Amino acid sequence: MTNATADAASATANRTNGPGGRHLLRTLLRSLREYKRDTLLAPLFVAIEGVLEIVIPTVMAELIDQGVSGGSMPAIIKFGLILVGCAMISLLAGLLSGRYAAVAAAGFAKNIRRDLFERVQGFSFTNIDRFSTGSIITRLTTDVTNLQNAFMMIVRMGVRAPVMVVMAWVFAFRINASISMVFLAVIPILGFGLIGLTVLVFPVFDRVFHTYDQLNNVVDENLAGVRVVKSFDREDHEVSKFTKISQRIYKDFLKAERIMSFNMPLMMVCVYASMIAIAWLGATQIVASGNNAALGLTTGDLTALVTYAMQILMALMMVSMIFVMVVISVASAERIYQVLTEVSTVTDPADPVMEVPDGSVDFDHVSFRYSDNAEKPVLDDISLHIPSGATVGIVGGTGSSKSSLVQLIARLYDVSDGSLRVGGRDTRDYDLTVLRDEVAMVLQKNILFSGTIAENLRWGNPSATDEEILHAARLAQADGFVQEFPKKYDTYIEQGGTNVSGGQRQRLCIARALLKKPKILILDDSTSAVDTKTDRLIRAAFRDEIPDTTKIIIAQRVASVQESDFIVVMHDGRILDKGTHEELLESCDEYRAIYESQTKNHAHDEEAK
Repeated sequence: MTNATADAASATANRTNGPGGRHLLRTLLRSLREYKRDTLLAPLFVAIEGVLEIVIPTVMAELIDQGVSGGSMPAIIKFGLILVGCAMISLLAGLLSGRYAAVAAAGFAKNIRRDLFERVQGFSFTNIDRFSTGSIITRLTTDVTNLQNAFMMIVRMGVRAPVMVVMAWVFAFRINASISMVFLAVIPILGFGLIGLTVLVFPVFDRVFHTYDQLNNVVDENLAGVRVVKSFDREDHEVSKFTKISQRIYKDFLKAERIMSFNMPLMMVCVYASMIAIAWLGATQIVASGNNAALGLTTGDLTALVTYAMQILMALMMVSMIFVMVVISVASAERIYQVLTEVSTVTDPADPVMEVPDGSVDFDHVSFRYSDNAEKPVLDDISLHIPSGATVGIVGGTGSSKSSLVQLIARLYDVSDGSLRVGGRDTRDYDLTVLRDEVAMVLQKNILFSGTIAENLRWGNPSATDEEILHAARLAQADGFVQEFPKKYDTYIEQGGTNVSGGQRQRLCIARALLKKPKILILDDSTSAVDTKTDRLIRAAFRDEIPDTTKIIIAQRVASVQESDFIVVMHDGRILDKGTHEELLESCDEYRAIYESQTKNHAHDEEAK
């Protein structure tokens, strides 16, 4: 055995037998919950079915020896009725075991999916960044399905196979001890063969599921950017990229199947060798005893032994199938376990503050890194005081970390160093729900969900009245275009808001945020797709209608922030300068350059008109 194979064998054993494996099983089995009863009843009925199937050959042997060979009609009737009774009970037990196993497996999968999705919902942005979209989708679909299939097999075949092997061998030993030893010789050969195949194939399946993640990422990326793909005529490129990854999955599965193809030949060799050995030894003993039970083996006994041999070998074949499924499911189980045990980097404190007094924001020597291993902080030594009710503009070049700065306020990330206070208290002291209810963010990427416009707006406030929705839409300058739709606020929004324009999507997202009636409103470049007139009307509505709300506006256009109480200029994760529009024109070269560039471009546009 090579070092790589030995390492793989050790890793596989540790996964299932070590402390980590036990913890993995405990974590997954918590998802059984209301299906524990079904999980216990399924193997119980399987065991009953298996025992009865083992009893039947013995009864049949008595029927042959006492009834058929002995010419006794009462014996035939007696053992015939026993056979019918055993068969009926076995059939009923099989039906019940199938029903309970199906309910348990489907319920287990349902709960795992829910637990996974619920866990993802509780992740901070830092946690989400560790898993790609495709990876999470694969874990929620393919991995859970693999686990469901394995669970179904284990509660049925995983119980049936050992019961049948042990009971069949005991009954065979009772009939003839010497012939029953054939099974003891076959089982280790088959067992070692299956373990060897498992060790070889596990790394391949593990690699396949990571490739599935890449495939899902490609599909997700392609569908999200399908308009860009078509506008640049890059369909062939995308097909080629998809085909390459699909080809890798094909090659890995082909390799795995080639390895597992040795499973059946190994099984058949063991089956035929056992049958030949049993037939030879049994025939020899029958001839020697003259078919006399007192002197040795009888025809009925040999029939039972052959039946037990087939049952044992069929059970071992079941074991081989379970091995294959378990090998696949172990890789899936580990990936599910990673999500279920991922601890959010943003959690509620032990004794959280349940009220945000006001909308003041204080950055006190704040530094932030997306990763602990990052050499350079994204934000470096930020100190800034924003009074409650103030309007603050934030400008800066691409990569100046403007978005990172405001995302800290709602605790989408936690600060790495320093402290960030909202309403005079550290953000880490607040209950997360309380804090985020008072901090409304309109992110750079505006997302609308499938549903009506009214349903989308009520994300900000599920109990909002129609009048409140209308008022928020008017403040965001969204009511005008909504009224033009035939169904108005009952207009259905497609997934991602693809049936409305970028500017309309932005205004609906602003209206959604306003419905929260927050103490702090953050607009992260959220008016970039609207014209300057609409932008001005939105800012005027903010000034007149929500004067007590702290408004933080990130913008590329200086015109969007020049009326702010003060403006923060950022560069390379640091505050370069701050002040009013007029003050910055005098003191800040970068701000002045941005303003003059935009003013010059605007003048050129006017001349062109």
